[in-house]
Amino acid sequence: MILLDTTLISDDLKEVMFCCDLPVCKGACCVEGDAGAPLEAEEISLLEDYREELTPYLRPESIEVLSHYGVFDYDAEGNFVTPLVTDKECAYAIFDKGVARCAIEKAFIEGAVPFRKPVSCHLYPARLKDLTDGKTAINYHAWDICRSALEKGQATCTPLWLFLEDSLTRKFGKKWFSRLAKSLR
Repeated sequence: MILLDTTLISDDLKEVMFCCDLPVCKGACCVEGDAGAPLEAEEISLLEDYREELTPYLRPESIEVLSHYGVFDYDAEGNFVTPLVTDKECAYAIFDKGVARCAIEKAFIEGAVPFRKPVSCHLYPARLKDLTDGKTAINYHAWDICRSALEKGQATCTPLWLFLEDSLTRKFGKKWFSRLAKSLR
């Protein structure tokens, strides 16, 4: 483990080679699992504030779920998560030629909303956990659906921390990431 400020970083971020292979996995992380993607309270506010702008990007079944349940749900532990459509895919998932993508991210790219997507999705396969001592743990979530990403990461020699550079910088800042990079090289 590496301690950097108030973050406790798993050695897996240095040791695991990882690079998403979307054409192979087809965005399975947006479809599989027993709950939606974790959401931060600020993200719920953004989803509520930009609900109207997001609607044109959503599937009809997603609009129905969000209209009925709202922009978030709770997982088994009571944490905020994205709602699911038919207890399967994320309500914000859209499909392009059989590949799941994020409607929020598409709206962001097209300038309709000011936020890219939930930070938990951007950070995946890393997961954050708030610890009782005020620290945040950053751990690697190993999941069989990402096997192709591990193979691609090995082929391209891409350590997980480097694959996650944009999302880690988004969450913790440029200075923090720079210090992480120095400690892992």
